[in-house]
Amino acid sequence: MDPPNLPLLRLLTLASTITAQSFPTPYCGSTGNFSASSAVSGTSQTLYVIGSCRGDLPAESCRACLNASASDVHDLCSLQKEAVLYSGNCTIRYSNASIFGTVTTDPRYLLYNGNNVTSPDTYNAALQTLLGSLQGEAAGGGSLRKYATGNESAGFDRIYATVQCTPDLTEQDCSDCLVTVLGVNIMAPSCQFRYETNDRFFDPVSEPLPPPPALLSPAADAPPPPPGGKSNSTKTVIIAVATSASVVLVIGVVILLIMKRKKKQPRQRVEGEVEDEISTAESLHYDFGTIRVATDNFSDSKKLGEGGFGVVYMGRLSNGQEIAVKRLSHNYGQGEVEFKNEVMLLARLQHRNLVRLLGFCLEGVDRLLIYEFVPNSSLDQFIFDPLKRANLDWDRRRKIIMVVARGMLYLHEDSRLCIIHRDLKASNILLNSDMNPKISDFGMARLFELDQTQAETNRVVGTYGYMAPEYAMHGNFSVKSDVFSFEVLILEIVSGQKNNLFRVGDNTEVLTSYCWREGTISKIIDPSITSASSTEIARCIHIGLLCVQENVADRPTMFSVLLMLNSHSITLQVPSQPEFFIHRGDESDVSSTWDYSSRVERSRSRSNHLSKKEVSVTEPYPR
Repeated sequence: MDPPNLPLLRLLTLASTITAQSFPTPYCGSTGNFSASSAVSGTSQTLYVIGSCRGDLPAESCRACLNASASDVHDLCSLQKEAVLYSGNCTIRYSNASIFGTVTTDPRYLLYNGNNVTSPDTYNAALQTLLGSLQGEAAGGGSLRKYATGNESAGFDRIYATVQCTPDLTEQDCSDCLVTVLGVNIMAPSCQFRYETNDRFFDPVSEPLPPPPALLSPAADAPPPPPGGKSNSTKTVIIAVATSASVVLVIGVVILLIMKRKKKQPRQRVEGEVEDEISTAESLHYDFGTIRVATDNFSDSKKLGEGGFGVVYMGRLSNGQEIAVKRLSHNYGQGEVEFKNEVMLLARLQHRNLVRLLGFCLEGVDRLLIYEFVPNSSLDQFIFDPLKRANLDWDRRRKIIMVVARGMLYLHEDSRLCIIHRDLKASNILLNSDMNPKISDFGMARLFELDQTQAETNRVVGTYGYMAPEYAMHGNFSVKSDVFSFEVLILEIVSGQKNNLFRVGDNTEVLTSYCWREGTISKIIDPSITSASSTEIARCIHIGLLCVQENVADRPTMFSVLLMLNSHSITLQVPSQPEFFIHRGDESDVSSTWDYSSRVERSRSRSNHLSKKEVSVTEPYPR
């Protein structure tokens, strides 16, 4: 399946004309390296351009491809201020605004292969293994090359895959971009992925990296304007080019990438690291008086919400910055050392899909956590409100599901730590001004050691309706406990109703058990979702049911969940019967030690009454 030679363009109208001379003939310098800010002369305005080639393409072939693409983009986009052109082996992208170091995943171009594989299950398992091994190599490739290629046996088939980002991205941005295009053969401006069973496309020919070139100043190195009052006819063109040696995007080719955390080797902490942590803790400390003034002495009018562990207030610092302040209850149960350890943990979690911790305050019995302010309240205020949820169409809801999944993957696998959230729910998903979600409230989070897979506690904390049975009944938790909670969140987003208060006529059902028994999309989906693909929604529900299977080992990881959500070409397993821990009544927090035995028996007896009929699915529909 060779990619078609047709260009795919993202165009915006511009009054002025971009000429062919705007793109210099020598796209690659004599060294053939990527330059993040090269400057050449042109006419009238400033243009930012990235030219990129496949990572294994020789330098001369790269130059030829980019020259041809420059001519094509001139012919096709002569009146546009922004464009992307994908061809077989390279791409040209330009804009009148800076595009360097910025993740861009649209427009996307998908390619499909209609050929069948011998064993889909074996193929999908091998694909995940291969992509997991390539992700770290590509994202960690440095400022000259973010590219990886490899192959994996899949029974009678062999999978060949390439993964690539533009090298101007950071390691984390590259990983985030690749997760966004997860699961499909896809081209995007900042990253791409392709996998095939045909090895002819994946010729593992890579040139060695030459020394990095000296970077030119975009403005200072441009020739001065000609005399005679024609200074407005000068255009500065900022060029970023990548050749085979500097590997940028996998162009014209599709790339499927998934994120897998690179294993970090344990090492001893040295004295300097301890001093750094102490310094970091001091820099995060806020004065209690400052926070009291910012919140009008913790006025009720500033109260944003209240939970089992404290009250959240809105505040405004003297510099005008808006903050959210969580004032922990006096019976929170943490000592000063434990509280500071939690602060240090949260301070190390930096991701666009997580609410950012700004600092903390200790004053007598008062313990405060200061976060960035996220203006649009929490997700539950929208999806459970009959009027507000009408503003969330299916595209926006699906985006929320995907972004939360990426945030959870970061916690589980892609940060330097492995964090179990333990309280993932709609009220802990905050929405920013663009309605993009951020995961919040890490008061119950637990840090796992290297290679630790599960833990046990006799103090179960969390929220009824979201807790996995093995955690609620036995105190056992792992990344799969968060996966269970994520499934509940998916179903609530789809239905617009709470898991423990799903209404069917005059009756109240548990949403997860109802989906398992009935599996009729029209009875589950929120009526306010008027235009959406029933197949896509059904697939989301199907994936959700895989996340609540009784056998913890059968539940997918967040890595696999993202893969399944992104790729419709991956065959979904038939979910086994879940073990539901049913608690009737309103959602409530749990923070005490219980006697489990009677609850275990009640849960088991209830689950025995659930339908046990066999399932056969060819389309991704729930039971």
